[in-house]
Amino acid sequence: MPTIKEIAEMANVSRSTVSRALNNSGYVSEDARKRIEKVIKQTGYVPSEHAKALRTKKTKVIGVILPTIQTETSSKVVAGIDQVLANQGYQILLANTHLDREKEMEYVDLLKVRQVDGIILIATNTEDSLAKKLEELTIPVVVIGQEFEQIPSIVYDNYQAGRDVVSYLISKGHRQIGFVGVDEKDQAVGYLRKQAYLDEMETQQLSVEDTWIQRGVFDIDSGYDAAKRMIQHSNQRPTAIFAVTDRLAIGVMSYLKEVGLQVPKDVAIISIGASEISQYTVPALTTVDYHNEQAGIKAAEQILAYLDAKKISKKITLDYRLIIRNSV
Repeated sequence: MPTIKEIAEMANVSRSTVSRALNNSGYVSEDARKRIEKVIKQTGYVPSEHAKALRTKKTKVIGVILPTIQTETSSKVVAGIDQVLANQGYQILLANTHLDREKEMEYVDLLKVRQVDGIILIATNTEDSLAKKLEELTIPVVVIGQEFEQIPSIVYDNYQAGRDVVSYLISKGHRQIGFVGVDEKDQAVGYLRKQAYLDEMETQQLSVEDTWIQRGVFDIDSGYDAAKRMIQHSNQRPTAIFAVTDRLAIGVMSYLKEVGLQVPKDVAIISIGASEISQYTVPALTTVDYHNEQAGIKAAEQILAYLDAKKISKKITLDYRLIIRNSV
């Protein structure tokens, strides 16, 4: 593989001219550029990314911190990020926290040490310690899924989507509606979706038994366990259940089937997520589509604009749609 010096000699130009042509920085005559391109094509020269990073002070790498690599939501978001960044010559470095908040903090520090050009965080909490760490970063950062006052954020309208979900159940004649959520430290999924449920029930003047509200984590098994607690300990069985994720909803459906309750005849089920498997459950799951890939696209566009010193939005709220299937 030839060096830049050898490329310059073969193209009969200076080393600085070759450097400017490779980095698109500064003036290079059309004739000189054509000679350089011809030599590069003939020799198969590939610029050293390490050397390029030293010259430009950029690594062309964006760190992406995600809560779990196993969910379809994360996969879709990352696909959207990669779609935009790859087109601009960037690579992504993934850091999987396994839903561990301490790891979330650690990976922010680690990626900074790795000298990535920016960080996209698919966040699961809005704790002050995390907010402070993000604000102190000297590189661009964009958050997906949670709202931070001082950090550019791509968010879903969790509250309104939650109200719409419960309102839809009520419009179908349901008055006893259960809820399966997650830890409220997760502001978006845990707190806002639960508050939406409670507010819509109150607005419609519908009572809620304590046992109708159950908490799980982001997996199918905990949805099963939550449904079991709800059904076994409620004075009056709910006729419908709002689970905050598709995976939780699938767990709920599994328990109901096990105890001989039919969906939707005995208990209707609705959720948020629009995962691929949701259309293949029996019956197919009524769910909310958040366009997760679009969240990744928007975040990548924001981080690139940030790097180019362009004006960016402090907050982008994405649209959603209710996919009506047969579980209600």
